[in-house]
Amino acid sequence: MAHVGDVGTHLQACNDDWLLKRKMQFARIRHPFVLLPGDNEWSDCREPLERLQAWRSQFCFQEKLTGLERQRGPYCEHVRWQAAGHVFVALNVPGHDNNVRHPEHAPRMKAVLAWLDEAVELAEKRAGLVILMQGNPFLTLPRDGFAELRERLRMLGERMAGRVVLVHGDTHFYRDDQPLPGLRRIEVWGSPLVSWLRVPLVGAELRLSEPRY
Repeated sequence: MAHVGDVGTHLQACNDDWLLKRKMQFARIRHPFVLLPGDNEWSDCREPLERLQAWRSQFCFQEKLTGLERQRGPYCEHVRWQAAGHVFVALNVPGHDNNVRHPEHAPRMKAVLAWLDEAVELAEKRAGLVILMQGNPFLTLPRDGFAELRERLRMLGERMAGRVVLVHGDTHFYRDDQPLPGLRRIEVWGSPLVSWLRVPLVGAELRLSEPRY
């Protein structure tokens, strides 16, 4: 089970007490569970780097998943795992503009792309690759902070056509489409429609079940 970020509005989630309550809530989940940071937890906050560090202190190394691998260095939220022949990779890419105007954007995206490249090398010999992030990389207004990542996704769609799935949140619409050739995109619901999607892995195919509320 993976949560792609935004555990509350930025008015709620830019707060240590709120994060602690969500940590206690998620601790009751009995299934393997991975949480990604969303913009409401850090990049939309008044002190984004301080809030990202607070998120890390609560949730990094708390994942309930055997065989989890983590990127070395400060980006402990960058993790990957394998299941049913697929490689899953989690990236810290927040909406709505990937924090592009902040100095932290460039070093973080360098780490994001390096971690993604490693996952691609593993996935090429397996059934496929599933990329998870919070931000919608096809959102370009009012500022586009995703251009380099989109280009990498375009190349992946060509290189691994039909074997790459991107899962994200951010814009509060449900989508299951192909925004780039060879790339399947699943956008999960967001508030006020709080739900989850079950995606069973069958061989090399990901079959989508109806949203559950």
